[in-house]
Amino acid sequence: MLEVLRGIVQEVNTAESLDDALRIIVSRVRAALGTEVCSVYMRDRGGERYVFRATEGLNPSLVGQVSLGLGEGLVGLVAEREEPVNLDSAETHPNFRFLPDIGEEPFHSLLGVPIIHQRVVLGVLVVQQKARRRFDESEEAFLVTMSAQLAGAIAHAQVTGDVPHAAAPGLTTKITGVPGAPGIAIGAVRVLSPVADLYTVARREAGDRRAELRAFKRALEQVRQDVRAVADNLRDELSAEDHALFDVYLGILDDSTIGGEVAALIKGGEWAQGALSQVMIEHIRHFERMEHSYLRERAVDVKDLGTRVLAYLQAEGREETEYPAHTVLVSEELTASMLGEIPRKHLAGLVSVRGSSNSHVAILARAMGVPTVMGAVDLPYTRLRDMQAIVDGYSGVVHLNPSTELVARYRDLAEQDVALNRDLEALRDEPCETLDGHRLALWVNTGLMADVSRSLERGAEGVGLYRTEVPFLLGERFPSEEEQRRIYRDQLEAFAPKPVTMRTLDVGGDKALPYFPIEEENPFLGWRGIRVTLDHPEILLAQVRAMLKANAGLGNLRIMLPMITNIAELEEALVLIRRSHQEVAQEGLDSPMPPVGVMVEVPAAVYQAAALARRVDFLSVGSNDLTQYLLAVDRNNPRVSDLYHALHPAVLAALEAVVQGGHSEGKQVSICGELAGDPLAAVLLLGMGFDVLSMNATSLPRVKKALRSVTRAEAEALVAEVRGLDDSARIRRRLEDLLNDRGLGQFIPPPMA
Repeated sequence: MLEVLRGIVQEVNTAESLDDALRIIVSRVRAALGTEVCSVYMRDRGGERYVFRATEGLNPSLVGQVSLGLGEGLVGLVAEREEPVNLDSAETHPNFRFLPDIGEEPFHSLLGVPIIHQRVVLGVLVVQQKARRRFDESEEAFLVTMSAQLAGAIAHAQVTGDVPHAAAPGLTTKITGVPGAPGIAIGAVRVLSPVADLYTVARREAGDRRAELRAFKRALEQVRQDVRAVADNLRDELSAEDHALFDVYLGILDDSTIGGEVAALIKGGEWAQGALSQVMIEHIRHFERMEHSYLRERAVDVKDLGTRVLAYLQAEGREETEYPAHTVLVSEELTASMLGEIPRKHLAGLVSVRGSSNSHVAILARAMGVPTVMGAVDLPYTRLRDMQAIVDGYSGVVHLNPSTELVARYRDLAEQDVALNRDLEALRDEPCETLDGHRLALWVNTGLMADVSRSLERGAEGVGLYRTEVPFLLGERFPSEEEQRRIYRDQLEAFAPKPVTMRTLDVGGDKALPYFPIEEENPFLGWRGIRVTLDHPEILLAQVRAMLKANAGLGNLRIMLPMITNIAELEEALVLIRRSHQEVAQEGLDSPMPPVGVMVEVPAAVYQAAALARRVDFLSVGSNDLTQYLLAVDRNNPRVSDLYHALHPAVLAALEAVVQGGHSEGKQVSICGELAGDPLAAVLLLGMGFDVLSMNATSLPRVKKALRSVTRAEAEALVAEVRGLDDSARIRRRLEDLLNDRGLGQFIPPPMA
């Protein structure tokens, strides 16, 4: 059964639409179980009814014509209970609902299982037989397994099917990802594809069919020449039998086979790259579905040939893309180089199918102030060119082909943002001081020189986190010590005499260097942060020397160590820092030993906060990682991101423990995660006793306004009150009430449809 299961799932994953997926399911499941009927009922767009969407064995003319309400009939019962219903006489069950003309009368046995994706019942899968018998355990288990396996593919096919091929009134589709950079963007989609990837080619109408056909034939001939050249080079090294494989390669590209199919699509109006992509993917999937392993492996050959042809097409047909005034840039995986292709004045928003809020592009987007959504895994991006889209960078949602009403609502929100930021500019030179005179330092998180002007314009008093990995990510090799020194000097000079906290190289997890890949099954619990640089002390020594040299004559450097989990790691890192300082001194450079601190971002460091503080000059909480480690939730995974609650009682208790541990040793304690930039949370952090809040520059004025609207005593009382709340939703509501009472309700983004 396992092979059958895999085969069905693989076929469904290749379906072009929801209807195709459902037809495959009912046909293959019916055959696999040897049953007489298999049908699927899907929940409609309004969520009010379950529609008869596909069948093998019942009346196909009623597909899409009949439906059952929530809780109605046996289908409604399965959906309501969210578990299987297995009956040997379905018509005698009190929930049975007779549907005229559907053809169920001869069938007595029924087994229905829910199709559930991310806690939402998408539909019900039903099998039926004439014989009066309960389906046995193995059949029920198979159907349950099948439903669970197919739920994600069905959800994706459903979203893809909901996206119209052209703008149509009222057909808005909502795609959920994760927030990458805050803000609202409304504009026209432009899709950028990586070079020579068959699966990311956008569909497009051919401007000149004859020219597209000629380009395709030229690309075909160039690949044929490449294949012949390789065959000639290996003629003496391969047997005649093995050498014959090259003839198979050439045959695949023949005009009577795949080449002919591509040409036919081009003549039908598709551009050459799109036609090639569609035909090659169809053939690749055909081979992948084959049961014989030898034939399955031919899919690799077909993909290789298609990619080669595509590369020639792209090299020949590269054209200047026109970007409208408000462009929403979309790609399967956005890269920094892609951002460089579009004029900044035209870039309104970014959407990436892959990636996380910690991706390099997300960091760049926040620095540039471009609303961004990452990890939009269900986005059918190849079909979106020229489509209108709304990017909600606050909630991580993309609305495709939005209605006039939805656009108006988001425009209002965007205008409110602009007006609010204008009002907050008056606070730039004002101190962050509570109503009862307590000062709290507000610093910024940076990674690029582009962050500097934005940070200073918003009144930043220092840098709580400078991400040194960004220059490492931009290159094709490790930057030299001198290259690093120049980069760090620019940052230190720009903020001098304000302090700049430079975190040593923090790669691993979801931040991989292209020239130093770290491939692990569980990267967040693997080789990352300080673990990498302690294993490669040459990297850490060069980096710290570069920092110290950059600090000469300025004296505003602070060094911070990431991902520390025990005292031994810290002491080993401190030895290397002192050694770097001695080496710089021996070179005759007068650079003072800077303050050194530890990032508290794993639970182990929370419980050793005092012991860590005893050995360093300051502690800084990385709330993003600390939250996900405490809650065992990857905040960049859309499947579980709704479980990521930065105001979870356990997270707040951990934050208090760190402050107490650091202050018990007389050391400064700061926080530099996203939580610090949330005006709601900032009041709590004030009450806990944090000395510094470090955030994205965009958030700084709002946080300052919130903190200037309360007293420290009120914040401390709020912390005491929140300790008695055991649910993050209740905590957030209490904080929202406080801001509303102070006339700061505009800092709470309204829920959007």
